[in-house]
Amino acid sequence: MTNRDTDLPMTTDRQPTGSPVPTPPVSLVPTPSVDDMPRRFADFATLGEALDYAAKGERGLNFHDARGTLVRPYPFAELRRDALEAAHRLIASGIAPEDRIALVAETGPEFAALFFGAVYAGAWPVPLPLPTSFGGRDSYVEQLRVQLASCDPRMLIFPAELAPMASEAARLADVEGIDWESFATREAPAGSLPAADTDAICYLQYSSGSTRFPHGVAITHRALLNNLAAHSHGMEIAGTDRCVSWLPWYHDMGLVGCFLSPVANQVSTDYLKTEDFARRPLAWLDLITRNQGTTLSYSPTFGYDICARRMSSQTKASDRFDLSRWRVAGNGADMIRPDVMQSFVDAFADAGFRASAFLPSYGLAEATLAVSLMPPGEGIRVELVEETELSGGGHGQTGPQRRPQRFRAIVNCGKPVRDMAVEIREEDGTPLPDGAMGKLWCKGPSVMVGYFRDPEATAACMTDGWLDTGDMGYMSNGYIYIVGRAKDMIIVNGRNHWPQDIEWAVEQLPGFKAGDIAAFAITTPGGEETPAVLVQCRASDEEERVRLREEIRERVRSVTGMNCVIELIPPRTLPRTSSGKLSRAKARNLYLAGEIKPYDLAA
Repeated sequence: MTNRDTDLPMTTDRQPTGSPVPTPPVSLVPTPSVDDMPRRFADFATLGEALDYAAKGERGLNFHDARGTLVRPYPFAELRRDALEAAHRLIASGIAPEDRIALVAETGPEFAALFFGAVYAGAWPVPLPLPTSFGGRDSYVEQLRVQLASCDPRMLIFPAELAPMASEAARLADVEGIDWESFATREAPAGSLPAADTDAICYLQYSSGSTRFPHGVAITHRALLNNLAAHSHGMEIAGTDRCVSWLPWYHDMGLVGCFLSPVANQVSTDYLKTEDFARRPLAWLDLITRNQGTTLSYSPTFGYDICARRMSSQTKASDRFDLSRWRVAGNGADMIRPDVMQSFVDAFADAGFRASAFLPSYGLAEATLAVSLMPPGEGIRVELVEETELSGGGHGQTGPQRRPQRFRAIVNCGKPVRDMAVEIREEDGTPLPDGAMGKLWCKGPSVMVGYFRDPEATAACMTDGWLDTGDMGYMSNGYIYIVGRAKDMIIVNGRNHWPQDIEWAVEQLPGFKAGDIAAFAITTPGGEETPAVLVQCRASDEEERVRLREEIRERVRSVTGMNCVIELIPPRTLPRTSSGKLSRAKARNLYLAGEIKPYDLAA
């Protein structure tokens, strides 16, 4: 998978701007992995209290350029100083408790200081995405406008180089827009800060799919700190652990797992910007190699896939990397694919990477972050499930009409984190026994209070404190197995078909890979529901395209037993969410609206 196949931020050569960043000296030293401060596992009443404690030690955040060279060590003490200054500056600008402050979430000290500054001021920071490679300027302006209309902020603060787009979105939403550098020149008179309340809202988080109809997830200080403590205990953070991350800060896994958690659990962290990872993914592994402590690092499946693909079969990984200290290689945010994980092991075992380091997990923004984690050291474990069990039928088929058994490998996503209860339920809410497929519900102190100013959407997914995650799965011996999103399911003639199964079938053909295919249901002119499969095709010859289409059609028919609508589309056409996941819903909408235009092929 290459950069153009992922919904990652546009690549630019911009450098951090704004007052927190001085001219870097000739030689820089990263913040240490170990200091004399006793570690506390996020046992604080508020996020501000967590930073107050972390600032007493020597650990902190470290920002690197595209080649992995350290450009800015940022100790927690310095972050706190800048955040308090930002808080006074916000208050002097008229910001009051519970006002929303929208922040374009570029990975750097400016966003970090402004996020905590808003928290100290009693306001609610709202991280918003950077522009991505899909959709262009107008799409990004519209995305910002819609999210600004949803969260109704007092201000939008952004990197200066994004001013043309961000200022336009702010104007359309009737919100004050200002770049970081200009905001940093405002007066910051000393004064008292509002008292923090553990049950007050800490921030609003938009999920990766929040585009046309966004839902701002409201997370309290109590919910945040509970989840940060739960996953730190689950990962058994201790000793010389150090985090390395390229994940975007506008997505829950990057924001909560790799920015707020290091503060609340006092873990020094090394960052690559997401767009720099997209250009030079192996720089991520270079950073891990240089880390003299033990490493905690997370990625969706596609991040491991990119790295494995970039390694030449003629190159020994051990000549460049030492991954022997990578203790927790977390995986989450999309469907975990065991074949990709095995490819990563094959590519980097020579460099000391251990398959047991993989730590599958499951979570969502509505639960703050983590719902389940695999216990460290257990690695990737799968169960083979016969497709008729996934589709809800076929158990009674006998005789010549019975199709050969096909199995899908379902990855074990671990056990519920501390304080989190999980149930698998029928559509009517009836709890199901171990091994039965159904909708996953969860309940715990870290579940959101609701969607901001959207009681109908909140009521649609929450009942008596239980959250309907919208994901399908089952439990086995206390472990959670996720099958897919309920809303993605394709139902034809009363039978369920998972789009992942169709997509994986096409991926097995030469020349196609993960991210090239999107499967979803459409309604034919005759009123029947049928699967449509969009396939990004790089072939330029029309005869070759026709041949490929027929090969794909036969492949899908052999797996599903159905005739599907097969459409070949140009590369870089399929949309993705802010976390890089394929957006089937958006692909379907764009296709039906005529905005995704297939190649015109002979019948």
